[in-house]
Formats: sequence, C-alpha cells, structure tokens
Amino acid sequence: MDKETLLARVAEIQWCHTIDLGNGVVTPGLSKTKHLATDELPPIEGRSVLDIGAWDGLNAFRAEQMGASRVVALDHYAWGVDMAERNRYWDECNAQGVVPDYRLDETRFWHPELPGMRGFELAKEALGSTVEAKVGDFMKIDPAEVGTFDVVLFLGVLYHLREPLAALERVRALCNGVAVIETSSIHIPGFESEGLIRFYSADELDGDYGNYFGISAPALAGLARAAGFNSTKVVAGPPQLRKSRRPQPPHVYRLLMHAFV
Repeated sequence: MDKETLLARVAEIQWCHTIDLGNGVVTPGLSKTKHLATDELPPIEGRSVLDIGAWDGLNAFRAEQMGASRVVALDHYAWGVDMAERNRYWDECNAQGVVPDYRLDETRFWHPELPGMRGFELAKEALGSTVEAKVGDFMKIDPAEVGTFDVVLFLGVLYHLREPLAALERVRALCNGVAVIETSSIHIPGFESEGLIRFYSADELDGDYGNYFGISAPALAGLARAAGFNSTKVVAGPPQLRKSRRPQPPHVYRLLMHAFV
C-alpha cells in the first residue's frame, strides 16, 4: 500500500509496540519497555519461535527478520480485551479505593471480534510477513494444539500472571530449546542471593492493577528449574547500585533470563 494509506491506517489504531513498517512509517507504540538487543537473544536463524503475549507482534516480526524458520504469535488478552473500557473501570475502582475484579477482563470487557489484533494484522500486511497468529490463553490452551518450539519468547508477561510457577511450567511444555524470559524484578540490597517474590496487591507497580509480582533473579532461576528447565543464564540483571550503610527500599528493574531445556 502507498505511504499515505498506511499512515492513515496506522493512525486508527492505538499501538503498544513501536514497529518500523518500512517506507518511513513507524507505529507510535505506547510501551516504554526497552527493545531486546540482538545479543540479548539466543540464535534465531533456522529455528522455530513462539512469541507468547505477542500483542502488535514486534518480537515475532523481529524473529522472522532474523531468519527464524517458523514464527507463531500467541495472544488473546491484548487482542480481545477492550483496554480503554477496562481502564475506565480501573479508574473507578481507584477512586473508590477497591481492587478491580480481574474476572471482568474476559467477560464484561471481552470482545470476540478481537479489536486489539488490528495492529498485528496491519503490521503483518505492511511487512509482507508470514508470521502465524494463534488466538488462545496459553495458561489454558492444550500444549499439543500449539506444539513445541526451539525458542520461546516470554517477554513482559510473567508479572501479569497470578500463578508464576504454573506459568513457567506451561512455557516449559512449549519449549524444546531455550526460553527467553523478561519480567519486572526486584533487587533488595543485602538480600541479593535470596529467592524473593514481592506481591503487588493493587496498582503499586506502574499504576497497573494487572501487575502482580516482582521476582528476584534467584527466585526466577529457582522457579525455572522447578518448572523443568535444566539451567538458566541472567542476560540483563540489576544495575550496579551504590553501597550504603542505610537500609534501601526494593529496587525495581528489568530482568532478562535465558532458561535452557
């Protein structure tokens, strides 16, 4: 399609990801999460890749461009939930001092026509991509229906889930090589070697009621091993913090880990 038509269609969509669609058109993604650098990923060329929680498909398309033999983008929440309507409900709950009922996400705010998938579909069309889309909740879907993959991308999803160990067990069931796990994490000075998990009961993390856990690096490694992975490697860990004799609050940071089968 011509540039003017593409720009017009891009403007009709609220984007999570910033994606270069070519011809000078870049989607205005709202996400502030840092894009993974090439050296933060395992080898992709010639391997099958599953992107869990794909949303607009940034990482799925990147895997394809890096030479993956097959890429599947799996999502349902970001594609089917009316985020604007849900956010208005969250604002009401915040004003009333109550915690939102998460069960409304897939009932009251669910749209079976999948309006949140429009960004993925447009990006796929513009890029001439062959990435496959799979609609489903990976916590409920039969792993046999999805299959197994050499590389599983599990980026920015874990801390949104209410059962982290069960989630990693599902990731393991879909992975026959390496899982790339990116999550919000905590670093507590003096307790660096402890497997700690911080629970967010409301919107303490970034004002998002859908953020539940901050997981320390040792805790994530332990969870991955308990889920059936044989080894782990921290690729991006806590920043270097200045030593202090005074107690310091938990430091929130981005944790990136590879878990190997």
